[in-house]
Amino acid sequence: MANIKIITDSTAYIEKEYAENNGIGIVPLSINFEGNTNKEGFPGEFKDFYNKLVATKDFPTTSQPAIGEFVKVFEEEVKKGNEVIAILISEKLSGTYNTAVTAANMVAPEKISVIDSETTVSNLRLLVQQANELAKEGKMRKEILNIINEQKKKSGINLTVETLEYLKRGGRLSGKQALVGNVLNIKPIIALIDGKLESISKVRGKKRAIKKMISNIPEVVESISVCHILNKEEAEKIKNKLKEKFPNAKISIDEIGPVIGSHLGPKALGICYSW
Repeated sequence: MANIKIITDSTAYIEKEYAENNGIGIVPLSINFEGNTNKEGFPGEFKDFYNKLVATKDFPTTSQPAIGEFVKVFEEEVKKGNEVIAILISEKLSGTYNTAVTAANMVAPEKISVIDSETTVSNLRLLVQQANELAKEGKMRKEILNIINEQKKKSGINLTVETLEYLKRGGRLSGKQALVGNVLNIKPIIALIDGKLESISKVRGKKRAIKKMISNIPEVVESISVCHILNKEEAEKIKNKLKEKFPNAKISIDEIGPVIGSHLGPKALGICYSW
């Protein structure tokens, strides 16, 4: 029976040590910023990027992996006799999924499955870790695909920001909207709806925003991640609140990297959950 190799992209923000210890393949997206292009790294490596983001008016762009990067990874695994499951950032957020599908069809479509996770950040990480555990248990590729495709429907993401500046820079708000919103201390609640980030509500003040995000978590929740950008202290406080409300849920704290975090900015916070 063939071994199954799990592949994902950098926006799962999986700890480097976990990826190495479990043989998870990471195909990184890239950040184009201030004339330089760099691969997105791992949690713990993002601080310098965000410090530069604060210090400049330039705004980064992102790019999906080249098709050759997926071809190389897929060919290496197939040559080893492995089958592959690639679980990737939502197709509505990046072209990464479509590129991987094309690469899989070029290499060995009968041995490679590519999943549009319809999500990103911690919820993508959870799907990857679940697939990895299922593969360790000896589950067949088709069985793992069925489980992951069902599980991805049972999750949600809510995000909010410290300032509207980065939503403005990324073109999601006009200058006037950002100015008025910052003066009134408006905090948008951004959710992942059908694989796409959308503003679902607006409240005044961060405390109300966090309270609203917590209220959106279903009672049947099993896993929760408090996501943050250079804001671990506040993330810890939210984690403590969540422990009280959801004592049976597994709760973690995760960082958000540049590809997703550029549009949110430092001090942004999010809650990812699955049931």
